[in-house]
Amino acid sequence: MKHTDIRQILAKPEEYFGKRVVVCGWVRLCRDSKNMAFLSLNDGTSLPHLQIVIDKAKVALPEGAARVGSSVRVEGEVVKSLNKNQAVEVNADGVVLLGDCPLDYPIQKAKTSLDYLRTLPHLRVRTNTFNAVFRIRSRLSAAIHRYFQERDYIYAHTPIITGSDCEGAGEIFHVTTLGYAPQYKTAEEYNAADFFGCSAGLTVSGQLEGEVMAMAFGKIYTFGPTFRAENSNTTRHAAEFWQIEPEVAFADIDDIIEIATEFIKYIIKAVLDECPDELALLERFYEPELTAKLGKVVADDFARVDYTDAVEILKKSGRQFVYPVEWGLALQTEHERYLTDEVFGRPVFVVNYPKDVKSFYMKLNADGKTVAATDLLVPGVGEIIGCSEREADYDKLVKVIRERGMKMSDYENYLDLRKFGSVPHSGFGLGLERILMYITGMGNIRDTIVFPRAKGELR
Repeated sequence: MKHTDIRQILAKPEEYFGKRVVVCGWVRLCRDSKNMAFLSLNDGTSLPHLQIVIDKAKVALPEGAARVGSSVRVEGEVVKSLNKNQAVEVNADGVVLLGDCPLDYPIQKAKTSLDYLRTLPHLRVRTNTFNAVFRIRSRLSAAIHRYFQERDYIYAHTPIITGSDCEGAGEIFHVTTLGYAPQYKTAEEYNAADFFGCSAGLTVSGQLEGEVMAMAFGKIYTFGPTFRAENSNTTRHAAEFWQIEPEVAFADIDDIIEIATEFIKYIIKAVLDECPDELALLERFYEPELTAKLGKVVADDFARVDYTDAVEILKKSGRQFVYPVEWGLALQTEHERYLTDEVFGRPVFVVNYPKDVKSFYMKLNADGKTVAATDLLVPGVGEIIGCSEREADYDKLVKVIRERGMKMSDYENYLDLRKFGSVPHSGFGLGLERILMYITGMGNIRDTIVFPRAKGELR
């Protein structure tokens, strides 16, 4: 069906004044009277709508064409709008109903709370809010690729199905073709009879495979779906999410912190430059001063604090936290939010965590108690990046795998990297949805994913 994208008309209206066009889209708003009708039309190519003016004395308006949710094809002349809030409109001389929409269409102005829209994932994308969020998600994803490609990183596609648990936490979704099989008496028998002949699961991270690629290409990044079978129903956790994971050879912890800082500033600036309409809408309805917050991230230096010092700050705060604050314990979201929102007022890297609260692959520091690891915490969200220098020493890595009771055979290839030309290397993981929460002001991770997967939720 030949037609002009609405985005093209809105972007350069002066090029279309006086011209006849055909546009298609869904009716987002409608004012219908005896003699005139005004349709706000959106075809998905832009956040702003195009106003269609229909003189009923000249144009037959099909029944149902003026209902919110209906789809129509409009032919008419592009003219300068007399409305100061818009530059252009189309005087229709022909309207065709493409798809009728009943009066009980559930996306109505009176029922647009985020909680309600979460029950309609197949329809909520038609609202202005989610039009803005997912348009930003698209632009953000493009900027992520652009950052790494401009700096000669290799884009690595790591497996979705894996035989190892990267994090060592056991929170994996198991993959099987057998289903319930009572004839197998042990897990070993069951796994041996399964498709791969061993236990398999959905990846929690592409890091281990990414390190393999980095040992050949120097600088690589992965960007794809990852999965966590975490029994959590918080606003910050999802069972399926997209993760960005660069891995850089010949880089220590300070190098990767510098890369992470540059990366975050780059992608946020890209959204500021490319999504002004979307940010303006989200700032108006969800987070006042959103663009100022993002601009501050781009302009300011990030703070840095040692984990030990962060614990002391929290203990001396006088604040009654729900979770205890003691050296050796993981920082919880309430602790992270206090540090970012009330102490530093900007993103902050917390470095040198206790080894027992971090993953097995992180480089042991000289003190024997902490690892060269850092989390980037941002105001309003908490952690968005987990970052570390990897343990490059074979013997130290073997020791920690044994200490944690992990299966050595699952990590043979990974250990080989420490035998054959090992080098210092570092990397980080950034959850796309976490950074989207920060950029869009959405308070629930489920509002940054088209079809969110979480505990008890599979629509």
